[in-house]
Amino acid sequence: MSPPAPRPSRTPDDPRPSRTPDDPRPRRTPPAPPPGRTPPGGTLPGRTPPAPRPRLTPSVLAAVLTAVFAALLHALTPFPAAADAGAAPGGAPADWTARPDGGAGDRDARPYVYLEGTPGTALQDRLAVTNSGRAPLTVRLRGDGRAGAWARFAEDTVTVPPRTRAEVPLALSVPPAATPGDASGELVATGRGAEVRVPVRVRIGGPTLAALTVEDVEIAGGAIRYALVNRGNALLRPRLAVRVEGVFGTLLDRPERPLPLELAPGRRVERTEPWPDAPALDAVTVRLRVAAEGGARDEAEASETYVPVAPAAGGGLLLGGLAALASRAYRKRRTGRGTPRPPEPSEPPEAGAPPGTGASHRGPDPDHRPLAQAGARP
Repeated sequence: MSPPAPRPSRTPDDPRPSRTPDDPRPRRTPPAPPPGRTPPGGTLPGRTPPAPRPRLTPSVLAAVLTAVFAALLHALTPFPAAADAGAAPGGAPADWTARPDGGAGDRDARPYVYLEGTPGTALQDRLAVTNSGRAPLTVRLRGDGRAGAWARFAEDTVTVPPRTRAEVPLALSVPPAATPGDASGELVATGRGAEVRVPVRVRIGGPTLAALTVEDVEIAGGAIRYALVNRGNALLRPRLAVRVEGVFGTLLDRPERPLPLELAPGRRVERTEPWPDAPALDAVTVRLRVAAEGGARDEAEASETYVPVAPAAGGGLLLGGLAALASRAYRKRRTGRGTPRPPEPSEPPEAGAPPGTGASHRGPDPDHRPLAQAGARP
């Protein structure tokens, strides 16, 4: 057996004491690192090096924040109540519909009910109610408006099973005294807290008369107020043109444009035309011209005078002051005329003058001497 290799000896200036091979003192070993930690500059024996941690990039952070926000929003959103399960926001039904009957599959679905007839006749049609929900649906049916009031349903209350479509017959009776022309209204279905309105249009046979008038035109508060009246028996869609003339020319000129309304026969509607640029000092005339299909036309006008408030008040005060001064001067003049003047004092007579020859008894004016009597000598 070969002897052990000699260990390097310490330098003389090494402060630590040297150890010999036969030194009885035990040798010290470095302490082992705690579990889960690696010694500096290496790994524990029998363990694999840990995987590198992923870095948190801005895109990953944005995705995480978006997911967290969506989860919070979903948790805070209240669930709909059981009583409103059949209605969508705004009152529109979510699982049932009502519309004019258009045949199987609604391939010929109509946007509204359109019927034609003469006064005194009964017109037939159907209203389709579809229940796409999972519970039975009960709806109440009625008519509204002029033509809607003429409608009568086979049943005013209808119950529709789930996943079922019901066709409800209706009869629309045109009154014998109905005026020929167009009439409108609505069919109303109400169920599960929602309401559906189906428009109705009825064309009544007979001579059609289109007549439209514009009335009660006035200017007030930076606006032009007026009323439109349908004097005929046809449904009208009026158009309006506005023109304002002042002392120095045209102040407003709006060309003819359609108004957003339908005027049924006999209906009166009050409207307002804005005019925010009214003058402060002027005399204006407003002219309104209305027209509609069928040759219906009319025109009306109104006048207004604009005077500033402050100058008008100042002018009134000035005129009032002048009138007061004139009245005072007139009264003073009248008072001076009614008072008699005192007699003027006479001058004393000159020395040696005969009595009665003073200033008040002077001889006659040479220019006013009496004429010589006939036959008298000078």
